[in-house]
Amino acid sequence: MNHPYSPPTPPSANADADHAAARTDGSRGSSIALLSEPNALTPRQLESRQIIHRADSVREQADAFRALRTRLLAIGGDTNFVTLVVPVTHGCGGSFVARNLAAAFAFDEAKTALLLDCDAWHPAQHAALHVDANHGGLMDYLSDPGMDPSQVIYATGVPRLRLIPSGRIHETTSEAFSSFRMRTLMDSLRSRYSDRYLFLDGPPALGAPDAHILSELADLVVLVAGYGRVTPKQLEAATASFPPEKLAGVIFNQLP
Repeated sequence: MNHPYSPPTPPSANADADHAAARTDGSRGSSIALLSEPNALTPRQLESRQIIHRADSVREQADAFRALRTRLLAIGGDTNFVTLVVPVTHGCGGSFVARNLAAAFAFDEAKTALLLDCDAWHPAQHAALHVDANHGGLMDYLSDPGMDPSQVIYATGVPRLRLIPSGRIHETTSEAFSSFRMRTLMDSLRSRYSDRYLFLDGPPALGAPDAHILSELADLVVLVAGYGRVTPKQLEAATASFPPEKLAGVIFNQLP
């Protein structure tokens, strides 16, 4: 599927007080109510961040991601799931796809989405979403046993969509992603809200083991091939990197 996109008050940092509040009530209605967005971005601001919205100016792109959401829901079943979005190589637009796929799930008022930036060497989501990650991010949490997940979950300005940015560069990402703390975090984030869908913005499939390690934490894998950037041989090698039962499909993306 091709996903062309015309280039299109930073949200408050660390706005996941709802994450802690849900300890007493994890019901569907409660979690969505807690994810209200008082500083929702305008269509112009959403376009500047390359995020789909409902306006006619980007209806084609929004509909394409809605269609992808429908396909994933058909594959994933009735329960919430974890989707890993992985570019074949750097520059294929994997972060763009991950961000907008999460936004498409957040379109649905009965669902919430949490986007984790797991590309530690090329983090993009905090800058794209204009999030001031002043409390750190995923890699900080994984290296500091004293941190609570709520400290690294940020509002994005998009209703029902939250972000865990990558945080500081970590020299041993493979060890961090395969750690018990990472697995515990994923279990906690997924189980706390029954309506929360997790999206991992992963590093390239080729060149390092990180994407394969992250796929062990995911239910589904979406591979992103930059249109005109990836050879058939590279695409074949990237596809072979993941369990076939988890590979949901390949997106041919036209944006970097």
